[in-house]
Amino acid sequence: MCPNRLQGVESESSPAVEARATTLAFALRQAVASAGGLGGLLHLWDPGTARLTLHAVDGIAAGAARPWAELREEQDVPPARALRRGVLVRVDGDCLGTGATGTVAVPLVGGAGPIGAFSVLLAGPGGPDDVQQSFLHAVAAWTADCLERSAGRPPHRTPESGHELAVRSAELTAALAEAVTVQDVVGAVARCVLSPFGADGIIVSVFENGRLTRVGDVGYPKAYLARFEGPLTAGMPVTDVLRTRRPEFLESPARMYERYPVMTDMIRMGTSPKMAWAFLPLVASGRAVGVAVLSYNRTHPFGEEERTLLTTLGALVGQALERARLYDLEHARAQQLQSALLPRTLPRLPAAVAAARYLPAGRGEQVGGDWFDVIPLSADRVALVVGDVMGHGIAEAATMGRLRTAVHTLADLDMAPDDLLGHLNDLVSDLGEDFYATCLYAVYDPVGRTCCYALAGHPPPVFVHPDGTVHSPVVSPDPPLGAATPPFAVHELPLPDGSLVVLCTDGLIESDAQDAERGLAELLRVLRRSAVRPARFTGADQEADVRGLAELCDTVVSELLPDRARTTDDAALLIAHTRALPADDIASFGLPDDPRAAGQARQLVRDQLSRWGLDDLSATTELLVSELVGNVIRHARGPMRLRLLRSRILTCEVYDGSLSTPRIRHAANTDEGGRGLQLVAALSRRWGARYLSDAKCIWTEQDIPDGSGRPEVRDRVSSIVHR
Repeated sequence: MCPNRLQGVESESSPAVEARATTLAFALRQAVASAGGLGGLLHLWDPGTARLTLHAVDGIAAGAARPWAELREEQDVPPARALRRGVLVRVDGDCLGTGATGTVAVPLVGGAGPIGAFSVLLAGPGGPDDVQQSFLHAVAAWTADCLERSAGRPPHRTPESGHELAVRSAELTAALAEAVTVQDVVGAVARCVLSPFGADGIIVSVFENGRLTRVGDVGYPKAYLARFEGPLTAGMPVTDVLRTRRPEFLESPARMYERYPVMTDMIRMGTSPKMAWAFLPLVASGRAVGVAVLSYNRTHPFGEEERTLLTTLGALVGQALERARLYDLEHARAQQLQSALLPRTLPRLPAAVAAARYLPAGRGEQVGGDWFDVIPLSADRVALVVGDVMGHGIAEAATMGRLRTAVHTLADLDMAPDDLLGHLNDLVSDLGEDFYATCLYAVYDPVGRTCCYALAGHPPPVFVHPDGTVHSPVVSPDPPLGAATPPFAVHELPLPDGSLVVLCTDGLIESDAQDAERGLAELLRVLRRSAVRPARFTGADQEADVRGLAELCDTVVSELLPDRARTTDDAALLIAHTRALPADDIASFGLPDDPRAAGQARQLVRDQLSRWGLDDLSATTELLVSELVGNVIRHARGPMRLRLLRSRILTCEVYDGSLSTPRIRHAANTDEGGRGLQLVAALSRRWGARYLSDAKCIWTEQDIPDGSGRPEVRDRVSSIVHR
């Protein structure tokens, strides 16, 4: 900038120059903020040369300000006109080519005459309004007072205390610029205002729908804080401040009694321990959005400089508070949406119980698209899912919900992991070029004791065996959903009974400080160091198992993300404890490829259910297996196989060598057949089909132990058979 030249000062030390530069920059920033401007300029007057010299610029490029670097007193530009007339001047139009709609200039006037002027480039039509003009004049008066002090004229306070206030106030401005949430704003005000102004307490409240709501406080007893919440009451300081949008400074209890008699009893009864108060309206966009109350434990005279600065800071805090409230509202809605889209509870299944953690980013603007799920499949198999929609925001959270719903729908069709990811890839591709997601879909089979999974750009699973062995298979993941070209690779490995399956998103293992490979190694180390022994999860008490898994989740999170407040990405963690189906609960039989198969199947079912003590289910299961085997004989081909599984439910499966899809027919009353699958649906709690590489399986499920004897089941069967 141009050299500093101020009347009465021929040479100054470097600290003095720096202090004045800080003051001018702070003053200009407040002027721009209070008027909602695009930027601003501050000129100082040199009577020796009869020139206005530019000393500070805010919000615009130095090149754009060059035409006003030095101005003559008689020039017809806003700063010179304000200096000549000694009043606020407003000029329409874009004077400097910055896109401004107008310029408002305010003179800086000292005891001996003009000192300079500051100009604010306006961003919209109209303005500044009366309140904004009041703030501009207050800033101008404070700036002129500071400049006169630097020229050797007596100030209201000592130069050191005034300078400290100004410096601690470029600190509040910076802190409010970085504040994101309402609590950030309250914290910044408490840090930068209490000590510099000698205050002992502060209350910040927002005003909405005729009510005050306290959002932060320091230095007050809890019993007193309720006074700053609820509907407004006439005769109270906060009521007047919000109505007039002007501050109220009460330097003693006597002054409080005089101005607000209704407060007398409250103070005399000792409800309030304070002796002086500054009630500051928090104004944004021309309306009062709240009030800040600074309080003192002793009487406190408010000087003109202090009043001016506090008034200006109230406007700055009001704008920051309004911005933060909008952020908090949007963020809360986004988190509510995301929370509603994630599973509220995880199912406790015979083959697996699980615990999970979803961890939103500690800092950042929006929610993310991480999700997890545990989905029951046929034959007691379990699908374990974790995924991550790339990016952050409500759109990503909504996309996550769509993908989670799609995964459930595709899983209900008993799709293999590679087929499921192929369909999911088509869905993500249809969303547009800007949408991508990673996903891991794994299926645990408690009969075969295997885990089969496919990856789409996602971190691999980690397996913990009953002996404490921890490993993560090294595989090459396919590209993310939306960028991949199917088919997806399928990975299958044996999984001993009682193993843990650990799935996570990249937010848990990857950060600015470490890559995913290093983070995965750290996850393995944490699991080993935790001396995890999955055998301690007995399966006999699933409640205890879930608690143990939850504790393990917390251990992993605390070790891998020790500083949650500084994380920039969401993270999801899912840990499942798997249980194999005992051999005694599995019965498998081959069937001949001819009409005799139905009779043999009924006999095999009758004998096996008798051995299991499930004779009550025998009649229903015989009907089911007859229909399933008969359907194969009529519409499919062999070889046929029958399998029965006993857990919390009874599963009956019939395998054949055809890949044709069974479907329920709508038989007419005169049709002699076509009701087989209607009967299957009526007798089963659920039924379906799944496909292998060279065969298919039709399966049914029944509740144990009383599913077959209920009258409503018999009635449904009778209505179907006798149509």
